[in-house]
Amino acid sequence: MSVNAAPQPDPALLGIYLNDHLAGATGGLDLFRRAAGSHRGTEAGPVLDRLTAEVEDDRDSLLGVLRALGLPVRQYKVVAGWAAEKAGRLKLNGRLLSRSPISSVVELEGLHLGVTGKLAGWRMLRALADQEPRLDAVELDRLIERAQRQLEELDQLRLQAGREAFAAG
Repeated sequence: MSVNAAPQPDPALLGIYLNDHLAGATGGLDLFRRAAGSHRGTEAGPVLDRLTAEVEDDRDSLLGVLRALGLPVRQYKVVAGWAAEKAGRLKLNGRLLSRSPISSVVELEGLHLGVTGKLAGWRMLRALADQEPRLDAVELDRLIERAQRQLEELDQLRLQAGREAFAAG
């Protein structure tokens, strides 16, 4: 090893980190699917359908990163991410059996938070790409740009949902 070589990322720690992101991606994808279904027939519906497909592709990209690095998928974390999304449905929204006027706002904020976490993960991997040749820097740049666009679109949907939900009368 040369004196100037950057240290390689610790595979065990990177595996934990990426499996945590995979758990989040699993729960997030379920939330995107639910939100897209809730908004069918609305102006937001087609946008959420497209974003759901992109988020599914992003999750597949994360699985590809795990494979490229030779890191195992920890199924118990994937199941935990799925279960956390289901538990999140139990939140109080001012209505017992139906959607509240703020349901869309809360849902879209959850999606926004999830994409923010995904963006942080892609940026971390991009920072490691200079040290880890199995990480595709060009692909990570593409994923970062897409996540930034997704955030902008979700923010517009969230703000519109808030204007509608909190409108007087």
